[in-house]
Amino acid sequence: MAPAGSANLPWVEKYRPQALSELVSHRDILSTVQRFISEDRLPHLLLYGPPGTGKTSTILACARQLYREREFGSMVLELNASDDRGIDIVRGPILSFASTRTIFKKGFKLVILDEADAMTQDAQNALRRVIEKFTENTRFCLICNYLSKIIPALQSRCTRFRFGPLTPELMVPRLQHVIQEEGVDVTEDGMKALVTLSSGDMRRALNILQSTSMAFGKVTEENVYTCTGHPLKSDIANILDWMLNQDFSTAYRKITELKALKGLALQDILTEIHLFVHRVDFPPSIRMQLLIKLADIEYRLAAGTSEKIQLSSLIAAFQVTRDLVVAEA
Repeated sequence: MAPAGSANLPWVEKYRPQALSELVSHRDILSTVQRFISEDRLPHLLLYGPPGTGKTSTILACARQLYREREFGSMVLELNASDDRGIDIVRGPILSFASTRTIFKKGFKLVILDEADAMTQDAQNALRRVIEKFTENTRFCLICNYLSKIIPALQSRCTRFRFGPLTPELMVPRLQHVIQEEGVDVTEDGMKALVTLSSGDMRRALNILQSTSMAFGKVTEENVYTCTGHPLKSDIANILDWMLNQDFSTAYRKITELKALKGLALQDILTEIHLFVHRVDFPPSIRMQLLIKLADIEYRLAAGTSEKIQLSSLIAAFQVTRDLVVAEA
């Protein structure tokens, strides 16, 4: 799996799948693409979905299957967001690459435009004519995170595939493989924390795994949360307990101390508390009011307001809720 001489590579690159058979997810998409290639009827592709779900790996594996190593340079043109892809590049290098034929090899060339949602409207409009004109000897593959940022004219010229977030069942075996290869010490709760925090993003899971194992040597739940700066479940339980069972000033003081000690952001605390609110047994009407208040605080935080004032607001929301529950009882 891991290529030779790749000791100093980040694990994300070291364990990047090299062939279509090595990819762990989206079997239905892969079998369709495999059929396209084996029947030599590859259409223009548009792969979209959240980051770390295997879009770039899929098309690079396709390219490796289609072309030999030495043909790669002349048959594949890969441009991503770090390259200049304005209207001049579409009319210049992309146009000239797509319009020239290779003398010694039959078949088509492949143009991979990674992060195509970062391309300007003008460049996308210029591209649609290029795609149409040179379909005979060039196939285009657009990769993006947000389908809505691709103009409809380009969407209709491509076969679309959505790469959803990976399920834990698919991620765990792959992570186990990397752990085995690298000899990392991972506990069961550490593995759960990895999968939870990465939320379906394989790249993120591997990055967290590598940084935690380098920082702490052992990958446990606490180490994973500490390494990513995420609030621990026990911390959130304490915060919730203080807000519901202490008076306002004590709760405010304790939460401020904990935030300073652990370096927690109110945004992260809010996200985790939101999950807890669904588990706590509040009467429905009171829970609704609380959730609306939490949503308001999140909106205000996103607008860049003071954390101290929003923290006061958060505690106030919970204390009002507590009083309402007591009054109802």
